[in-house]
Amino acid sequence: MFKTGKRLLIAALAVSAPFFAGAVSAQDQGLISIIVNDNSNPYWFTEGKVARETAEELGYQANVSSHKGDTNAESRQIDTAITNQAKAIILDPANADGSIGAVRKAVDAGIPVFIVNAEINQQGLAEAQLVSNNAQGAALGAQQWVQEIGGEAKYVELKGAPSDNNAATRSNGYETVLSQYPSLERVGVDVANWDRTQGYNKMQSLLQANPNIQGVISGNDEMALGAIAALKEAGKLDDVVVGGFDGSPDAVDAVKAGEMAYTVLQPVAIFSEQAVRMADEYIRTGETGLSEEKHLFDCLLVTADNVDQYTAPFVLAQQ
Repeated sequence: MFKTGKRLLIAALAVSAPFFAGAVSAQDQGLISIIVNDNSNPYWFTEGKVARETAEELGYQANVSSHKGDTNAESRQIDTAITNQAKAIILDPANADGSIGAVRKAVDAGIPVFIVNAEINQQGLAEAQLVSNNAQGAALGAQQWVQEIGGEAKYVELKGAPSDNNAATRSNGYETVLSQYPSLERVGVDVANWDRTQGYNKMQSLLQANPNIQGVISGNDEMALGAIAALKEAGKLDDVVVGGFDGSPDAVDAVKAGEMAYTVLQPVAIFSEQAVRMADEYIRTGETGLSEEKHLFDCLLVTADNVDQYTAPFVLAQQ
């Protein structure tokens, strides 16, 4: 695990060095199609933006579309990439199982696919799967949450979309840590599908059933921010510790404001850029430069003590 932001950036650059070395600046290298989940979410917006800018820097045309978790929309977007003769597809899949067919369709058409952020449940189709180390990040967040709340409390959990393996991985990671504290009691849990509005609505319901909770642990920042809005409305935020996951700009602001105890930052800007550079390497040489298909990126903890280091969305300032 990296202990400082600077070490994370140095390590990430070292991992991606082969792809920087082979980069070219010639124009019109062809199309790279970038498919993310939901551009209205700042995390996925950053993912698409960084990937597009990197592709254009390398001389490719690039477009970004979003499927919003709909595998039918995702399949149509893959069809469009095939029709447009994309050189490569950067895909944040809609569903760990349900996206396999769309990936296979692209591969059968001769288009290499590079998975980012959320994995698919089949090896050997995508050229690479670049994802955050969600288990490590969840453990990091849960440990901080316990430190903030103490060893005795009643709490609720907000979970992400069940179709995304990240939701289960994070929830299991929380459970692994929190189960070590018998006096921590989870009195409610609900699925809010990574969404702020659903987080708000589900938090209202959870509060009605459990008005005296002391904590909320959330699978991502958007759900946590929705929970914060509901807690504010109920006049209970000062008495409840809320933890998030992603490192979104709004979450960083909430940490600064003392409304969110912490957020776990996923290095989305790093792995989105690397996926495109890897695609460029593969287009030119037929190699990815990785020894294994799946590559994990460790997460970082953003707290009141270090929040001033985070000056841009999902990017750690070098200090």
